[in-house]
Amino acid sequence: MLHLNKLTKQYATGDMALKGVEVEIPKGQVVALIGPSGAGKSTLIRCINRLVEPTSGSVTLNGKELTKLGSGALRQARRRMGMIFQEYALVERLTVMENVLSGRLGYVGFWRSFFRKYPQSDVDEAFRLLERVGLDHMADKRADELSGGQRQRVGIARALIQDPELLLVDEPTASLDPKTSRQIMRLICELCAERNLAAIINIHDVALAQMFVQRVIGLRFGEVVYDGPPDQLKPETLTEIYGEEDWEATIETVDEDEDEEAAQGAVA
Repeated sequence: MLHLNKLTKQYATGDMALKGVEVEIPKGQVVALIGPSGAGKSTLIRCINRLVEPTSGSVTLNGKELTKLGSGALRQARRRMGMIFQEYALVERLTVMENVLSGRLGYVGFWRSFFRKYPQSDVDEAFRLLERVGLDHMADKRADELSGGQRQRVGIARALIQDPELLLVDEPTASLDPKTSRQIMRLICELCAERNLAAIINIHDVALAQMFVQRVIGLRFGEVVYDGPPDQLKPETLTEIYGEEDWEATIETVDEDEDEEAAQGAVA
């Protein structure tokens, strides 16, 4: 269980990025975080693992209050929070396998990681994860030889090898084409279901979020203005989150896409 209690972030400029956010996310639930640019979505994710320090309020993960931890305890807590980045954050000159194993850096000593002397159990798990994300045949390829979708799959495997209790996902599909975006969102949701893993996905594509997640949280000016199921995101709600626009087209697109996928599944 992740609990955000009156979480606030005020920057040195005086800007309030988060204004007393109250959210609970149970184990196994995948949540999409939506809202316009500047709404506080990325700040919220980074306040959870304290890459950004909250101004006030608390973050509690499975009974441990992260906002009270010192530097050493915070490093240990971050082991259990997998992060998936928009720009992949891979080391280009390293292989796919080496990038995945870098997710174990918090668990092995400096010299073992420096010389890439990981325990065999970690190597075996890396191979299992690469097979699960469809990249077992690319283990020895350099990261700079991969497509965007393949890089994101490496990032997913790297996050999961941490054996996390929570996934924090920042714009995982922003640089991907529509088909690859669906594949990546589907993969993340499937893996969370398999592992009973909670996830927060910061995403701009409302239709994609509606298609895959169990719950949507809408932020506007650092405040939660919607928290509920994706099928209840009505035009008036999207207007409250983003502002005036013809939102009927977005909702109709989602319905048509779901019908099309259902039909294809029936044929298969």
